[in-house]
Amino acid sequence: MDIRVVDVFAGCGGFSLGFGKTVKAAIENHPHIVKTYMRNFPWVSVFPEDAKRVCGRFILDILGGEVDIVIGGPPCEPFTSMNKRRKMDPLDRLLSDPQGRLVMEFIRLVEELKPKIFIMENVHELVEEPLGSLLKRFFARIGYEAHFNFIEAHRYGVPSKRYRVFISNIVLDLSGMEERPKNVEETLSGLGGFGEIPNHVPVKIGRIKLRRISRLKWGEALYTFRGASGKVYRNWVRLHPKHIAPTIHGRSRFIHPYEDRLLTVREQARLMSFPDNHIFLGGINTQFDQVGEAVPPLLAAKIAKVAFKMLNEL
Repeated sequence: MDIRVVDVFAGCGGFSLGFGKTVKAAIENHPHIVKTYMRNFPWVSVFPEDAKRVCGRFILDILGGEVDIVIGGPPCEPFTSMNKRRKMDPLDRLLSDPQGRLVMEFIRLVEELKPKIFIMENVHELVEEPLGSLLKRFFARIGYEAHFNFIEAHRYGVPSKRYRVFISNIVLDLSGMEERPKNVEETLSGLGGFGEIPNHVPVKIGRIKLRRISRLKWGEALYTFRGASGKVYRNWVRLHPKHIAPTIHGRSRFIHPYEDRLLTVREQARLMSFPDNHIFLGGINTQFDQVGEAVPPLLAAKIAKVAFKMLNEL
């Protein structure tokens, strides 16, 4: 069976890695991230465009046939409670925030591509009421039932915490796929010296910060800040070697459990379950963003397994 998958808002390809060679087309508009995606998925037809400018009919013409599955993760910044500047009214986050409206572009592309299965990843705040009911109505309007699948990545082998919602027209039943994640020490072991594998290079920090992080114990953070809901978040956390890592975000930086330095991009990628042969291009901050904004590939592979099984039954 020749399965055809389209990845919308593909980023660096975490979701695509789970679906492998079945991914035939991808949409991503950030120049450096496009280069990363094309470097790792040379067989995919990449549309380096804003999703608003991509027509589903054009994708179908390029692929020369129908699409089976559409996956993707629109930007989560308009919805996450970490964002102090998110709009007060939930409806404004979806309908008037330029980034938030990209969720509507995903729905439009699903309508135009008419896949048998769609799966959209985002933060759980996206489906809090009244947005949850509204999204279900939007999907029903284009002929799909929407299920909200809340998934904790670390329950399926990813060595960092990550709680996300996957909106799909199928129930993502991952029972039987549970897997104990490696701890930080196990995950970071065997990397070798700096520069021996791609993206494993030291991150420069100033002497004052270096002095401050040298005093941090396991689990302590250099910085704290309040999100939109008033919840306190932490950054520059010294990782505990015997635990899994906290949630990784685009701006997350972690301190090595034993050394007075920040993790490298490669080390952070390992905590998101990326394989060492997945190359990240662009500036150092762009590379960290790519890692933190991705769907963990190990989780993506298990979701893909469910999707492929369901596809055979449709």
